[in-house]
Amino acid sequence: MYKTILVPIDIPEDQLTDNAIKHAEFLAKISGAKIHLFHAVPDISRFSVNYSYHYDFLSAFAKKAVTNSEEELKKVVEKINLPKDRVLFSVAFGSPRDKVLSTAREIGADLIIVGSRRPDISTHLLGSNASGIVSYANISVLVVR
Repeated sequence: MYKTILVPIDIPEDQLTDNAIKHAEFLAKISGAKIHLFHAVPDISRFSVNYSYHYDFLSAFAKKAVTNSEEELKKVVEKINLPKDRVLFSVAFGSPRDKVLSTAREIGADLIIVGSRRPDISTHLLGSNASGIVSYANISVLVVR
């Protein structure tokens, strides 16, 4: 059924993460798929232009953000009840929507499982990141609440 399931993770959102992973784990078990967890660190380079922050400061912050995100994803991987060779993860800088979609292409994902919080009127039926992923993905997307 599925070979590679991409699960975008918003690290501070434990409930969204847990809900998406439960579904991914279930589908991976019945289909023999791999799970690829992914976290997008917001690109803060625009702040350097807007607020004249020093490049070295931003670079150090970026490296720390990636390291922290990788450590958090390792903790999430440990909770998943699948052989460890079937659970991968990565971190990238940029827009969550754009990076999720490019990562899906790069890893050959055939399903994206994304958590979504209760939306407000500005995001209509889905959260803004989930809505963008659903709108632009060329593969199936399962939205979990």
